[in-house]
Amino acid sequence: MRKSSVFFLGAVAGMCLTLLVSGPPGELLIAAAKAAASADTYSQLNLLGDVFERVRTDYVEKPDDSKLVEAAISGMVTSLDPHSRYMNDKAWREMQETTQGEFGGLGIEVTMEDGVIKVVAPMDDTPAARAGIRSGDLISHINGEAVQGLTLEQAVNKMKGPVDTKTRVKIIRNGAELPNEISLVREIIRVRPVRYHTEGGDIGYIRISSFSEQTTDGLRKAIGDISKQIPPEKLAGYVVDLRNNPGGLLDQAVSVSSAFMARGEVVSTRGRTAEETQRFTARGGDLTKGKPLVVLINGGSASASEIVAGALHDH
Repeated sequence: MRKSSVFFLGAVAGMCLTLLVSGPPGELLIAAAKAAASADTYSQLNLLGDVFERVRTDYVEKPDDSKLVEAAISGMVTSLDPHSRYMNDKAWREMQETTQGEFGGLGIEVTMEDGVIKVVAPMDDTPAARAGIRSGDLISHINGEAVQGLTLEQAVNKMKGPVDTKTRVKIIRNGAELPNEISLVREIIRVRPVRYHTEGGDIGYIRISSFSEQTTDGLRKAIGDISKQIPPEKLAGYVVDLRNNPGGLLDQAVSVSSAFMARGEVVSTRGRTAEETQRFTARGGDLTKGKPLVVLINGGSASASEIVAGALHDH
């Protein structure tokens, strides 16, 4: 395959030079620069292939080829920014379990930062929340093993396990002199993304803890029930609590925003080219019928929470 690729690229480069011989000098220089850049890129890919072959044949223990390729892909993607990562089939299935609202574990949303696990937010009414784990905490060890050198997926898998079994995590907290080791008992985590109650007889309080497939339905029920408990003429407004909400599904962020917005753009994404731009606008109308709205956020409000808070603030 490598010989075929080199032959093909050589033929393309040759055609480009033939076509541009009669063109203006500026175009020829630009074409030559692009060809050189392309050649350098494929030279680097050849280097990657050479290193792959050297590891396969000469490493002290015979490595798994598929794991080597996956590690190379993961390294490429994670080098882009702190939030991009490659998901294999297993990781994809695990993410779907989370967004569907039920999974086993400790009830903690984490990310990787500087080689250690950083807590984005503990989920409400879970072992992690009850143990006092906070947003911003760093997990340096799991069951006595350092997480340094592990991938995010490997670290998360170490925190998962059978229900009613224990796991120990060492927590480093900003401001604390020493790390704190906490023992947690694993549970089936059933995420109830929306909780609500009335406050003071005239305010509807709605707590959104995650953006799973059930979030918008839960929000609609919350607004409907609150409006039944408090007459419209007495209802002063709503408080939407997004503190320590680590986010979730984009379509849920759009539909949650739509529940409070009659119209307007919720969020847009811009890619490298204009064709990749996407815009998501409010749909469904304002279910609160124009009542005042307060949104609570903190450092643990991430991803979809930021989209919702930003859209409501802008509009």
